[in-house]
Amino acid sequence: MRLDGKTAIVTGAGSGFGAGIARRFLAEGAQVMIADINGDAARAVAAEYGGVAQHADVSDGDSVGAMIDRATELFGSVDILVNNAGTTHLPAAMEDVSEVDFDRVFAVNCKSVYLAARALVPQMKARNSGAILNIASTAGVSPRPRLNWYNASKGWMITATKAMAVELAPFGIRVNALNPVAGETPLLKSFLGEDTPEMRAKFLATIPLGRFSTPEDLANAALYLCSDEASMITGVCMEVDGGRCI
Repeated sequence: MRLDGKTAIVTGAGSGFGAGIARRFLAEGAQVMIADINGDAARAVAAEYGGVAQHADVSDGDSVGAMIDRATELFGSVDILVNNAGTTHLPAAMEDVSEVDFDRVFAVNCKSVYLAARALVPQMKARNSGAILNIASTAGVSPRPRLNWYNASKGWMITATKAMAVELAPFGIRVNALNPVAGETPLLKSFLGEDTPEMRAKFLATIPLGRFSTPEDLANAALYLCSDEASMITGVCMEVDGGRCI
C-alpha cells in the first residue's frame, strides 16, 4: 500500500503501459483516474480493476482541463500525474512522414505535457507537493532510423522532464521520466512496421536481456518514482529497457 491515500491521473490508461500503471497504483491504495481518448477502453479497465474512467484527448486544452477539473472534484486534489498517452508515425524516411502525422505525434507526445502542466501545476504549487511522471522512450536516448520525428518527440520529453524538475523543485514537486524499450502494447506493430517473427527477432537482438518490456515492468518503476520512497529523486529519466541503451 505504498500509495495509500494518494490520488493519481494516468493518461493513455485504456491499454498497454498505462493500464498496467493504473492497475498497480490501484493495488497500492491510490484513487486513480483512468484517462484515455478511447472512452470504452478506459471504462473497461476501470470496470476490471477499479478507478474512475475519463474520456480525454491529451492534445486538446479543453479536454485536459476538464480531466483535471473532474479529478479534483472527485478526489479533492491530484497528487500524481502520469503523462503516458503517446503515439507514433509508421517507420519511414524522415522526409516522407506527412505533416499531418508529424503534427499528431508532437501534439500527443509533447503538447500534452504542457497542457497537463498548465492545468495541474498551479494546484500542486498551492499544496507544495506533487509527482509528475512522463513516459518517454529509449527512442529519445538512442534513436532508431526511420522513426525520426517520434524519436525527436521523446527527446523533447526527456529535456522537458529535466527542465520541469529544476523549475518545480522549490515547490516540492518532483518530475521524473521512464524510458521504456518497445513492449507488448498496441504501438508495437507501428514501431516494427509489420509484426512478424522475423521483425520481432531483429528487434529483440538489440535488447541484451532478450525480451520486450511489459506493462508490469513499467508499473513497478512508475510506482517507485511516484511513491514517497523516491522523495529525493527528481529529474531522473530511468531506462526500463533490458540494457538496450548501454
